[in-house]
Amino acid sequence: MGSRKDYLRGQRIDPRPITGRESVAELVDNAFLAYNAGRLSEACRLYAERMLEDDVTVGMSLTGAMTPAGLGMSTIIPLLEAGFVDWMVSTGANLYHDAHFGIGLEMHRGTPFIDDVELREEGVVRIYDIFFDYDVLLSTDRFVREVSARPEFQRPTSRSARRRSDCRASRCCRWRTAAPCRSTRRRRAIPPSG
Repeated sequence: MGSRKDYLRGQRIDPRPITGRESVAELVDNAFLAYNAGRLSEACRLYAERMLEDDVTVGMSLTGAMTPAGLGMSTIIPLLEAGFVDWMVSTGANLYHDAHFGIGLEMHRGTPFIDDVELREEGVVRIYDIFFDYDVLLSTDRFVREVSARPEFQRPTSRSARRRSDCRASRCCRWRTAAPCRSTRRRRAIPPSG
């Protein structure tokens, strides 16, 4: 158990007023001091001081309803393609809901302040403030069933056999991208594209 002096040892919160002339780094360092802004400031420092080093492996854990909001296409895929993320682990729900976009189904902005019974009566599914037609689920299920029934999915494979075949494939083993990942570029001495 700490003492009062121990607890009050942290940096004093004494921000300067913003002027509009601050750089992004100055704004984050001087105004994002606590609550979620403080966590964002910590993430920025971690990114700048550790993740941009030359020989760093960056993993991403994806949980929560991220892909229904479009973050797969807008953020995650570009980070993977640019080599900022070396590997990721995701819940099945994120992979499933990202498939909606991959097969051309629609997701819509909604509101969290609506009666779920009313939505159900209208055949609308809600994920917090995202709405979509119930047929989106049925269409995605049908797509997954059809893909799973293909011959290549009817034979047993081991994890090491999948990894070897992915690394030898013309496409990188990255999620939905044809560009080689950073670790593959390192192994093959391929310069980054773009």
